Amino acid sequence: MNDHASHQNDATSVPGRMSRPAPRLAPLPPEHSPELAGIFKITSDRLGFIPNRFLTMQRKPKMVKAFGDLVESIFGPDGVVDPKTKQLVAFMVSHASGCQYCVAHTGSTTARMGIPAEKLEAIWDYQSSHLFNDAERAALDVAVASGCIPNEVTDDMFANLRAHWRDDQIVEIIGVIGMFGFLNRWNDTFATPLEAEPIAFGRERLGAAGWTPDKHIR
Repeated sequence: MNDHASHQNDATSVPGRMSRPAPRLAPLPPEHSPELAGIFKITSDRLGFIPNRFLTMQRKPKMVKAFGDLVESIFGPDGVVDPKTKQLVAFMVSHASGCQYCVAHTGSTTARMGIPAEKLEAIWDYQSSHLFNDAERAALDVAVASGCIPNEVTDDMFANLRAHWRDDQIVEIIGVIGMFGFLNRWNDTFATPLEAEPIAFGRERLGAAGWTPDKHIR
């Protein structure tokens, strides 16, 4: 039996239950790749679970390792931008890209990081909300515009970004946007199944803003 068939959601085969589509490419169990145990532990410590995006990606262990290095270079302890600001950038670029999986993930991580609930709720009005400062607004403007296709970042937006952030900080902010550009397309294309924590967060906290698990319920 192949990986895909062996990891189909039970709901697809139990009479009387609502049928759900099988994963496009099923996440494999963490023990499938023992060499990734260290990365999986770091990720689990940070998020509270191992995300299905990694459990799918582990078919190419070098990709998981390379992506883990990228995450560490952007979100690691030697970062030059406040981690909470980077998380809000990740949330907004994912929203602009339309990736419901990443919106739920980045949203639930804001809570885990201690970002106040009222700040996330106000993010839709970040340009006028008193909960955001001018530096955050400049970063979020670029995040929203960069998540559009085609990219809508203007010279004026970038000049405003440079008015509030150093060059090394800008590289880190755009690094967040670029990293989630990869994740948004990865998870949208695979229709990566959502895990329990982010899906619960999405339903409880993001539904009023139009969030839906859509194709990520599998």
